Amino acid sequence: MATRYPAIDDKHRRFIERQHVFFTASAAAGTHINCSPRGTDCFRILTANRVVYLDRTGSGNETAAHLKADGRLTIMFCAFEGPPNVLRLYGRGRAVHRGTDEYGWLLAEHYDGNEPLGTRQFIVLDVDLVQTSCGYGVPFMEYRGERPSIDNWSEKKGAEGLAAYQREKNVTSMDGLPTGLFEAEPTSAG
Repeated sequence: MATRYPAIDDKHRRFIERQHVFFTASAAAGTHINCSPRGTDCFRILTANRVVYLDRTGSGNETAAHLKADGRLTIMFCAFEGPPNVLRLYGRGRAVHRGTDEYGWLLAEHYDGNEPLGTRQFIVLDVDLVQTSCGYGVPFMEYRGERPSIDNWSEKKGAEGLAAYQREKNVTSMDGLPTGLFEAEPTSAG
């Protein structure tokens, strides 16, 4: 049965730290619902009610668009090893774009200044509800390691190629919503 908590406690933190993947779910009125897998190497717990993940370039930018339009975000972790469990973090999220002071602070304080090639933005979730449930329907799966695909793809594209790709594929959602991706860039006067 589901149990609700107002914040992430030590038991939740330990569970999250043992996982290798999480899923984000978001939507805005009149749009497709988005559900995306992410590797936990980019996930950080900032406080009992705030988490962040480093978001790298992808084929779309649905989460950022949905957060800009609506703000609701759910992050889900599942136990694929060990005792069954599902943990969901509910709340309101926002994108923190490159070039902002907050982006620089997050990168320096929580990622040791390490910005992998293809980093697009941070997604911050202010958690207002933590819910655990049985996870009995989640299968056992064996973790074999991280895929090098995103690193290889990013290196092949290079910084200029990634910027061009983001401008082509990541500025609006599949439903035409703006993502805000380049809003932090200074505009030239004249």
